[in-house]
Amino acid sequence: MSGPAPGVARRGFLRLMGGAALALPGAAGAAGGGRKSLRGIFPIAQTPFTDADELDLDVLVEQVRFVDRGGVHGFVWPQLASEWSTLTEPERLAGMEAIGSAGKKLRPAIVLGVQAANAAGAVKYARHAREVGADAVIALPPPGEDDARAITAYYQEVGNATGLPLFVQAVGKTSIETIAALVKAVPTLRYVKDEAGQPLMRIAPLRERAGADIHVFSGGHGRTLIDEMERGFAGSMPAAAFADLYAAVWDAWQSGKRREAMEAFAHALVKRFYDHDEKVE
Repeated sequence: MSGPAPGVARRGFLRLMGGAALALPGAAGAAGGGRKSLRGIFPIAQTPFTDADELDLDVLVEQVRFVDRGGVHGFVWPQLASEWSTLTEPERLAGMEAIGSAGKKLRPAIVLGVQAANAAGAVKYARHAREVGADAVIALPPPGEDDARAITAYYQEVGNATGLPLFVQAVGKTSIETIAALVKAVPTLRYVKDEAGQPLMRIAPLRERAGADIHVFSGGHGRTLIDEMERGFAGSMPAAAFADLYAAVWDAWQSGKRREAMEAFAHALVKRFYDHDEKVE
């Protein structure tokens, strides 16, 4: 996942990002009625802090507005790039409430991270996500857990806690077989952010084992977005810095404007290169 540019502390970066959002003209209106689509570009938000090292809810909300103006399709917090493990329970609950409230009138689908040290904690976050109006939840596997049965039990509890669509964030050595087994065991688990192995090579066998109902998102900061769309990925969860560029690529490609999509993607790659993005992965 990408972070702030070299030499810019995360707190300063998020303040700059929030201020930029205030200055930008509106680029996307409020979401329409009905359930929001879980397809497209879903940036992972960073977590802003004040000088007193407290969660800055105002800037967190400005991130939602910022990416909405950039035309993205979803918004995800808190995950690895959000430093979720450093947040206290009150901070996470307050952040979820702020994002849920802001997101109701905006286009992006709101996906809230609910992972915790154990299933009981994850269930509490999942239920709170439902209460604040999230469109879906996402959870990393329980930290340090390698036993397949324990991982399945964890996701079953999380999936059964609400009727919300559930993403599993596959990391480390999470195998295709493990994901396929989870899909069969957890009715609400139909989405995976695959960051284990090489997602481009895994999507075909994953679909073969898990069935047509599995929808695959990528990470990797959009490096292979064109290839992913060609292979039928449901979306991408990059960092937020260039999410508007990726959204333009996605929208052009999905509307059949392949040349326009390629040109927009080239622009995104050049932008990343000149901002030295590769140095801050």
